[in-house]
Amino acid sequence: MATTTALPLQIFVLISILLSNSITAAVRGGSSSNSQETPPPPFQEHAYPSSLFGPILAKLGFHGFSAGAPSIFNATTWSGPTTIFAPSDSSLLGCRSCSVPLFLREHTVPGLFPLHYLRTLPFGTKIETLSPGRCITITFFNASQVYVGGVKITRPDLYNDGLVTVHGLQGFMSHLSPYSCEVERMTSLSFPHTPPASPFLMRMMLKDTMHRLTISGYGVVALALRVKYPDLLNLHSMTVFALDDVAIFSGAGFNYVTHFRFHIVPNRLLMATDLESYLTGTLLPTMEHGQKLVVTTDGRAGVSKSAIGINYVKIKSPDLMYNLKIVVHGLYVPFPHIHRTVAEDLSQVGGSGDAPRIL
Repeated sequence: MATTTALPLQIFVLISILLSNSITAAVRGGSSSNSQETPPPPFQEHAYPSSLFGPILAKLGFHGFSAGAPSIFNATTWSGPTTIFAPSDSSLLGCRSCSVPLFLREHTVPGLFPLHYLRTLPFGTKIETLSPGRCITITFFNASQVYVGGVKITRPDLYNDGLVTVHGLQGFMSHLSPYSCEVERMTSLSFPHTPPASPFLMRMMLKDTMHRLTISGYGVVALALRVKYPDLLNLHSMTVFALDDVAIFSGAGFNYVTHFRFHIVPNRLLMATDLESYLTGTLLPTMEHGQKLVVTTDGRAGVSKSAIGINYVKIKSPDLMYNLKIVVHGLYVPFPHIHRTVAEDLSQVGGSGDAPRIL
């Protein structure tokens, strides 16, 4: 019995060591700020019925936002802790051309940000909202006055039940710029001390993904994401191809773990419908330097999503889990490496031209 118990523990230790070595090699040229990121604590699942957001906002007097709550929260996959920066009804009426559901999305961020925590953030910190590519900027007039996108928080911490925090805003409101996360593109002035956009949203999405993988039988992949956390934090999005724990402990674990980066497509949120639309021979970038995945069976001729092949491996569980930033697809076995000449031949079969299509 002792030997049986010790074997899985030894495998987990081996996986941790291999992943740590892989990460060290991968981030040798990375920024020091990334390497100093601390992995997050274990994620605690907090499910909050979206139907309650409207009544909460209405009870606090934000009738404009409460009317748009059903559409915004039905449209997002995020159900964890949330902070809402709610303008007064008079402020909302000042922007008659504004879309209330979009406005609500642009002023809602994943995570809890009570006033005392907002005051600890560096001046100019950007927090990505539930509207992809839109960030609110936190600034201060003095130690007591906090501004969100240039609008003062006049009624801080109106509501906080540990899952939802609501702050009241008063002032001129407008939609966020599509460049709100990129200060360099918003102005010709130079701000050398302005901090980069804070990856709060990716941090929350990684915690969400690790938790859901752990309870779904993909604990080793969750561990791999946790170890690679500093390397993943600054990605805009990612697609992960995962093996479940049974497959890993049945013999495929060593190859999958040592080439874990080969199973991540960075800065691409590729749902099953996206993969289904790619022609045979399409190349997908990976986090393993110089290595790409190739679509070997596309979605033409009515092929089902589970029959889509990448590097000759069929997808076992398409869209296994996904959120705002990450999608995970389940595999039967790890991806083998394919020579580039094979990819070029496949592109001819797929009718994509003389060279493979690279995303």
